[in-house]
Amino acid sequence: MSSTSALTSGGCLCGAVSFEIRGSLRGVVACHCSQCRRTHGHFAAYTQCRTDELEFTEDRGLKWYVSSDKAKRGFCHDCGASLFWQLAGASEISVSAGSLNQPCGLKLVGHIYCEDIADYYTLSDELPKYPGSSKGAFRKDQARLPADK
Repeated sequence: MSSTSALTSGGCLCGAVSFEIRGSLRGVVACHCSQCRRTHGHFAAYTQCRTDELEFTEDRGLKWYVSSDKAKRGFCHDCGASLFWQLAGASEISVSAGSLNQPCGLKLVGHIYCEDIADYYTLSDELPKYPGSSKGAFRKDQARLPADK
């Protein structure tokens, strides 16, 4: 699927934040770090796109929280939905997979920060697992399910 033909939309629970992504998306990566657990209430599941491919169709509820010296998180200040994560100065932005309108055609491709997994669950799939960051191991190739699935 070429980046010009792909269109994915999504938003928060209350509608105060909505967006469209025109371009390719990376497969979904589950992050088990303590910040994602506290922000999402469990682990986080993010896809990723280029920032210039993300367009807000509604942003009246969008707020940003600088969660570390390296990254910020975008959320809806009305309904509390956690929507985005972005490294400072990065040309890509991570988008919460749960905020995408369905069907999105994405699949889970791996896990990061597995050394921080909470003690109430375990991972039983065969996907790649990294103790910390994947350091770019997950890329946009093979991100969407084939059209017949």
